[in-house]
Amino acid sequence: MTTKQIWINYSEDLKRFILSKVKDEAVVDDILQDTFIKIHTKLDTLKNVSKLKPWIFSIARNVVLDYFKTTNQSFEMIGMGSEFENEVHMHTEKECLRGILSGLPKKYREPLILSDIRGMKQSEIAKKLNLYLPTVKSQIQRARKLVVKGFMDCCGFTENDKGVLVGEIKEREYCKVCH
Repeated sequence: MTTKQIWINYSEDLKRFILSKVKDEAVVDDILQDTFIKIHTKLDTLKNVSKLKPWIFSIARNVVLDYFKTTNQSFEMIGMGSEFENEVHMHTEKECLRGILSGLPKKYREPLILSDIRGMKQSEIAKKLNLYLPTVKSQIQRARKLVVKGFMDCCGFTENDKGVLVGEIKEREYCKVCH
């Protein structure tokens, strides 16, 4: 499917959705345009066309959220209330990460959390867990690879040529870890 076909099929629905969140018609048009720019530039990352509609609405939600962050407006000020905040924050990378971490074997999870979340030095972790330093280093490295794999399996993220994860978080119902 092309960006033009998506525009023809979904632009009016997306505009109504954005208008329900942002009451300024001029801003709605800008957000709609930004949404379609993102859709166009990321269309090649969409693996399953049957998930197109939730994918484009997720992009629109994120563009609306970005608008409010950059303009420093609170959601309450424009009548969006906590309902919108809950809708936007329903499913996040953090939520997936929690699920991925909880699924890791303890021998990988524990050193990773001590290192990457609590900020401990690997030598301190080795002492605390009564392990050799090379063992701790390899367990942390293996855990990081499993986390990356978890995001790729869970939400269809991919690694770019620099080894950085890229993609969009899926709706909870399509997420293999959080669903």
